Order: sequence, then structure tokens, then C-alpha cells
Amino acid sequence: MDQVIIAHNNNDDVDRYDHFKKQMDFIQKFYYIKYSMEEIRIAFKKNFSINIDGLNLEAKEGEIGSIPRWLAQILEENNSIEVQDTDVLIYISRSLNRERISKPHDLSGIDLDFYIRANDFIKRLKDKEKESIVVSLNSFVTSRIEKIVKLAAASALSVDLEKKLSAEEKELYNFIHKYSLEFKQRTVNRYE
Repeated sequence: MDQVIIAHNNNDDVDRYDHFKKQMDFIQKFYYIKYSMEEIRIAFKKNFSINIDGLNLEAKEGEIGSIPRWLAQILEENNSIEVQDTDVLIYISRSLNRERISKPHDLSGIDLDFYIRANDFIKRLKDKEKESIVVSLNSFVTSRIEKIVKLAAASALSVDLEKKLSAEEKELYNFIHKYSLEFKQRTVNRYE
């Protein structure tokens, strides 16, 4: 998905930030649905059988298998399974470390759905486990926003840089670039 553009009136009275928020909501929902459809490893906590509208699933306690993430979330809420998604913490930690050691003017690469994955992982943690990772993620986001603002104010999004950004960050980059360019034209180039 390169870029989604939600149609709106081009009237000046349309709140540009409101449109930006709608774009972000759409992008996040799109990637969340895509993420929810991915297979995930699970272990059954008890004997299990389900047959709903063509969805047949049978397993014995202790069996390990793969099912779509959306189904795993439902079964986990019912205490029927345990999600075997231990690699997510390593994935998040590596992303945080790559950003921390990157140069002040360079962004490390993250996946398009990085924030979707991170938020889903955090949602499953206990409160005392959440605090340190949320603090680290806030620092990570702040660092990336600072770099995105500097880069977006200077130039349009390049193909190389686009590969390093999440879907939300691409939207932020383009928003900042568009309106910083407009700001420059209205201030510096006004009387040329």
C-alpha cells in the first residue's frame, strides 16, 4: 500500500489536521486488519473443538499450532490458548536499539506495521511490565519525529527513506513536507 488518500472537499474551511487524523486512522485500521489476519503460533491450554460457519478447529491440551491472530485473540480471552509470540519483545528491542545507535540525521528502518505490532504486544502485558517498554517507545518515537521533521522540511520523501518508515510515519512525513513547503512559499518566496 503506497499511500491512501481519503477523499474530501478541497475547501479552505476544511480542517487540514482533521483530514490528516482521518488518514492516520484509516492507515492504522488497514494495517491492523492485515496484521490480525497473519498466522500466529499458539499452544492449547485445554481440549478444544469449534465448528462455526465452516471454521473447523480441533485440538488437545498441549498441542501447538498456528491460527490467524484475530482468532487467537478471541481464544486467548477465553483462556483456551497461550500465544507463543515471544519474538515480539526481541523485535521491538532490536528496533529501539538500531534507532538509538543511528546517526542524528539518519533513521533506522522499521516495518510498515511496527507500531501496530508494538501496541498489540504492550496490550497483552501486565501493568508493571508495560511501564519500561512504554517509556522506551516514547523516547523512540520522539527521536524519530525529530528526525522526520528535519528531513521532511528539507526535501520530499525519497524511495530509500520511504523504506525505513512505518505507514504512520510516511503519512506524517508527507504532511510535514507539504505544509512546510507551503510555509516557505508564503514567507520566503512571497515577494519574488
